[in-house]
Amino acid sequence: MANTAKQSATLAYPDRFYAAASYLGLDGSAPSSVKQLSSKFSNDAVLLLYALHQQATVGPCNTPKPSAWNPAEQSKWKSWQGLGTMPSIEAMSHFVKILEEGDPSWYPNPPNSVPDPAIDVQISSTKAEPSIENGGSFGETMTTATEDGRLMETQDKDVVLENPNTISVYNQWTAPLTSGHPPKARYEHGAAVIQDKMYMYGGNHNGRYLGDLHVLDLKNWTWSRVETKVVTESQETSSPATLTHCAGHSLIPWDNKLLSIGGHAKDPSESILVKVFDLHTCTWSILKTDGKPPISRGGQSVTLVGKKLVIFGGQDVNKSLLNYLHLLDLDTMTWDEIDAVGSPPSPRSDHAAAVHAERYLLIFGGGSHTNCFSDLHVLDLQTMEWSRHAQQGEAPTPRAGHAGVTIGENWFIVGGGDNKSGACETVVLNMSTLAWSVLTTVQGGAPLASEGSSLVVSSYNGEDVIVAFGGYNGRYNNEVNVLKPSHKSSLKSKIMEASPVRDSVSAVNNATTRDIESEIGVSQESKVREIVMDNVNSGSKVEGKSERIITSLRSEKEELEASLSKEKIQTLQLKEELTETETRSTELYKELHSVRSQLAAEQSRCFKLEVEVAEVRQKLQTMETLEKELELLHRQRAVASEQAAVNMNGKPQSSGGVWGWLAGTPPPKT
Repeated sequence: MANTAKQSATLAYPDRFYAAASYLGLDGSAPSSVKQLSSKFSNDAVLLLYALHQQATVGPCNTPKPSAWNPAEQSKWKSWQGLGTMPSIEAMSHFVKILEEGDPSWYPNPPNSVPDPAIDVQISSTKAEPSIENGGSFGETMTTATEDGRLMETQDKDVVLENPNTISVYNQWTAPLTSGHPPKARYEHGAAVIQDKMYMYGGNHNGRYLGDLHVLDLKNWTWSRVETKVVTESQETSSPATLTHCAGHSLIPWDNKLLSIGGHAKDPSESILVKVFDLHTCTWSILKTDGKPPISRGGQSVTLVGKKLVIFGGQDVNKSLLNYLHLLDLDTMTWDEIDAVGSPPSPRSDHAAAVHAERYLLIFGGGSHTNCFSDLHVLDLQTMEWSRHAQQGEAPTPRAGHAGVTIGENWFIVGGGDNKSGACETVVLNMSTLAWSVLTTVQGGAPLASEGSSLVVSSYNGEDVIVAFGGYNGRYNNEVNVLKPSHKSSLKSKIMEASPVRDSVSAVNNATTRDIESEIGVSQESKVREIVMDNVNSGSKVEGKSERIITSLRSEKEELEASLSKEKIQTLQLKEELTETETRSTELYKELHSVRSQLAAEQSRCFKLEVEVAEVRQKLQTMETLEKELELLHRQRAVASEQAAVNMNGKPQSSGGVWGWLAGTPPPKT
């Protein structure tokens, strides 16, 4: 039975593909389909759309290669041949995706009736189709007639029946219809995704801290509240938890558990607390850690790098702003304070942090008591050195209270404000080039232009989506908004942003440049990009000119690779010199330590000598005193001797005189 598409708000595959093909005139209904495509898409995109249409309707390319005298047909054949054995439904999906990114307004505009495609595609009904609610996938057998009349039977497993919440628009925020009991409106809460479910915990509403835990099923957009309990007995890795409601904390998924780190509370503790929620037992507990934990705080950033948590900044219980780095090893449960070199960011809170290549920690924005920031700081987690680099593009306005998530090398920043108004633009930073760009903008006063909202990344129908919840912009909200990024930095820049066909040279330049980038490893993000890089070649009118251009570009590539090799050699030499310098520095430090030891020994010996000299001086003084006393004694003895002699000489004269007088002898004359 031939399949006929109908216009519907929930048009499913393959009808959606046939509607897209009819809109572009690739089904043969439009007489000037080539001109229509050329006016809307670049030459590369036209080739890829043609190849995907052939792959979806005919199957893999089995036709012989056209003659070199027909370069246009040869380019189309190469594009189709490059798709290999890509399944039909996958080709349909890529076809519609390229159309939606290049012409987002196509979907409301397809004709009221879509004619059958030129190549008859029939769907076998040998098996009963299952009933599917709220969207789902089912398998069906598709029989495709090729150009040579052969029948090829394939099994499609990705045909999706879309529900009203299908996210079909790229790079635009949409609000899905949620069911269940949504949480109370709030901001400064925490959110994390585990197994297609977004868990939301805590927050602030009208100045009151909250402690409830809710979960949003991202498959059917249903809210439910999680009934939790607290561990009452000490366990091997946790202790009894006295849970307090909090806001400004960080919620991190880890080993099928949720970690709530820090946060403002009514009765804060002295040091930061790490609370653990077990999804299996629905219990809260406080993680038992070793080392010296940082002081209690809120508004900090917590980044999971491997099996370690890196904590930066925040505001403590005394409302003092912080800019210290702390690390919690989740293997050893040990805290450590990081002493980084360089100029760190100024003390701040309510900033955003992300990790790139598992090595570089990026800090953006935040606020103090009086100002908001728009600076970007980078910490090398291997050398522990802070640095600031020149930013490319239009840097975002100063903001605090914003939220951020990473997808690949892109860092998406949403919301925040500067104490005057909320930030309306959703900006993206390429963390490899540090180039900013604006992805989309919302109206002022919208929930997405709020402070304290949460942002998470999940998967929906096999594609990355960003989910935002809550926030405050003059009023508290509890709305859910979803954005599906198109990764235009990798796809559109190579397909959709190419200028319209001017000549074959520009197409060859684009294709060859993509080949060089692919070989160097600059960009390898999706299968469609690989198809474009490997298979999209220009319909060159002059084959020789194209080959010369390719040869020239290849030689330039070789020169760049040679320059890169030289730079690597110089880098290695600098590393060796640095190692030698560090070794010499270590030796000099040892020598300095030895000299200091010798100097200390000499100082000790000098001190002893000074003590001995002081003792000798004291002895000399004692000897001088003794000499004086001895001299005095000698004098006294001499005087005594003289007196004794005088006495001895005087007595005989005196007695002789008496006896002489008695004898009649006169005394001697003086």
